Amino acid sequence: MNRSELVLLGITAIWGFTFPAMKVSLDYMPPILFLAYRFGIASLLMLLLFRSKVLRRETFREGFILGLTLFFGHGFQIVGLKYTTASNSAFITSLYVVFTPFIAYFILRDRLKLRDILSLAIALTGLYLISGASLDFNYGDMLTVLCALSFAFQIVLVQKFGEKDYLSLAFWQITWNFVFSLVFALLFEPFIVPGEPLPWAGVLYTSIFATVIAFTLQVKHQRNTKAHKAALIYSAEPIFGHIAAFLTIGEILSAKGYLGAALIMAGIWNEVRKEERG
Repeated sequence: MNRSELVLLGITAIWGFTFPAMKVSLDYMPPILFLAYRFGIASLLMLLLFRSKVLRRETFREGFILGLTLFFGHGFQIVGLKYTTASNSAFITSLYVVFTPFIAYFILRDRLKLRDILSLAIALTGLYLISGASLDFNYGDMLTVLCALSFAFQIVLVQKFGEKDYLSLAFWQITWNFVFSLVFALLFEPFIVPGEPLPWAGVLYTSIFATVIAFTLQVKHQRNTKAHKAALIYSAEPIFGHIAAFLTIGEILSAKGYLGAALIMAGIWNEVRKEERG
């Protein structure tokens, strides 16, 4: 690995540790309010760091659309975390990799390949096992599948809006995510300002490290490697998520769960390998 690829691996580890951080914070505050705090702080920091560079009006509408997909993605993910484990959430969220080609087919008219279908079939078999090998899926796991679908839409739409300024687009999608989360939280959740430091540690970690710092480093360093290498590095996020959940809150999977996780990763890596071969 070159220096930039090591930085991307560090970013992936940072993202992996968000799962137990969010899981613990949910003991102290409602889930969507957590997102409002997280993305409110992140958007404010981006504004302070980049100032007028992020306030371009030509990305306002696209940022609104992307912010909506992020709101659904993060919303389904964090509500799902109340009902499933941090490890399950990490592995199931990563299904966005195998969902993305199918979303791209409908929105961008990209051609589907047999490898895409095979990757999806392998990963869905893994989902079945990690959710308990039953058709009566865990409620949290099902919400997290919807999260993965939302993130797949976000990725495809970012590609669709690719000619726009990426820094400004990122700011507006984060800011709209904050607005949607705040409105939802004020309407449907109790407003809580936790007095304990632990939930604030989760909020600050996810907003500063996993959002602002990780995004800034990603923009700077991803251009110094090939796309398929970056995708392969990012695909390690659920592995870091499970390691983080084990180290911080002592989570382990069942034998079926580990087999399911391995199949999900196999489906993802099969899809990523497609990118390497073009």
